[in-house]
Amino acid sequence: MSTAPQQIPPAPEGCPITAEFLPPNMRKHVDPAAPVPLRMMAAKAIVPLAPADMLGALFMLTFDSDAGVRETAAKSAAALPDRFSAGLRDEGVAAPVLGWFLTLLSAKDALAEMLVLNPSTPDEAVAQVARGCSAKIAEIIGQNQLRVLRHEDIIRGLCTNPNASPALLDNVCDFAVRSGMAVADVPQMQAARVRILGPSAAPPEPGPTAEEILKELEDAAPKVAATGPEEGKEGEDPTAAIPEAKKLSLTQRIMKMSIAQKIKLATLGNKEARSFLIRDTNKLVCTAVIRSPRITDGEVLNCATNKAVNEEVLRIIYNSREFTKNYKIKMALLKNPKLPLAVGMKFLSTLRENDLKDLSRDKNVPSGLQGVAKKMVEKKNEPKKDDGK
Repeated sequence: MSTAPQQIPPAPEGCPITAEFLPPNMRKHVDPAAPVPLRMMAAKAIVPLAPADMLGALFMLTFDSDAGVRETAAKSAAALPDRFSAGLRDEGVAAPVLGWFLTLLSAKDALAEMLVLNPSTPDEAVAQVARGCSAKIAEIIGQNQLRVLRHEDIIRGLCTNPNASPALLDNVCDFAVRSGMAVADVPQMQAARVRILGPSAAPPEPGPTAEEILKELEDAAPKVAATGPEEGKEGEDPTAAIPEAKKLSLTQRIMKMSIAQKIKLATLGNKEARSFLIRDTNKLVCTAVIRSPRITDGEVLNCATNKAVNEEVLRIIYNSREFTKNYKIKMALLKNPKLPLAVGMKFLSTLRENDLKDLSRDKNVPSGLQGVAKKMVEKKNEPKKDDGK
């Protein structure tokens, strides 16, 4: 007998996320149609919810139609119980939730540190907090080179923060200038340009911008752009529709881009742009590709399959709960010789029996992992003991 799928309650009016990510039995606590006492229980953080789910529920309830529920949820979030703080590290929490908690908890260093170190926390929220956070949090923000190059308002925020040390600002600005950033309205950046380039040196010739390259990619492959949403299918070359001569020209142009512009293109560009940049020798650039909010499962699968992929990119993939939920990505990782054995062993225990058998016989699987798979298959096939009966 078939049953109808459970209805996902709508989000409270104005809330930018839905209840879809919450466990089915907890959606009733954020459903605008649910009784107020039921919603109030979640607003007081007294329902048995995993840390990541509780963060989402509290955020959603601040949009509740009942003023009491809204105020209670905000108070619970501001005084977040320790048992839920682990959710602040979870990369699977929705970005708007993490951004809201960061602005709310920015004065609590232990919690703010978890949030600024979480790659899923929006750069915009980090930039806002950078203006007035403690010296410790400013140091952590400044050390995240990818964020600094990806969002120039972070430099603006740090440079106006009275708690940020001059040494930190010099280091951040020097790095930004060397990476090709030009934030002309920030005096510390102007001083860094003098330190790096000299007082009378002409500024280096700027390379192509992210916007220019993206326009060239779209013009070079109109058929690709017209095919609809980016699917990023397995084995697909996103640049296949670009003529070879134009592809070579684009490769040369991309090589002339500054690191900062490459990171901008990797973050905001299309899959053609990402396919060029994932091969970049700079770790920050290919990391920006895999962390792009626009990347598809198909592209991640291609990266997981690629034996020459940057090890940091592979680490991000196998540490991501979101990516490894995809069974094909997990199988591709297991065949990649760069996958650490300990990680592979953890993945083996989640495989279907037929796939485990296939891996135990597959010569493309690293020998150490293949040996573990064989032992697991043999153990599953051992005859059960008779117990003397």
